[in-house]
Amino acid sequence: MLTWIVIFFVIALIAGILGFSGISAASAGIARILFFVFLVLLIGSLLVHLFS
Repeated sequence: MLTWIVIFFVIALIAGILGFSGISAASAGIARILFFVFLVLLIGSLLVHLFS
């Protein structure tokens, strides 16, 4: 999942440099959502590991 976050972040950077603000904002939003999903899954996995 971290690779997808990095891919969308790079797309957002390239689109921002080239002046495509709509694509840049959408890619940054997707990367942000994936990052928070990753954090929730990481914390859940750590809690399951600690209690088992």
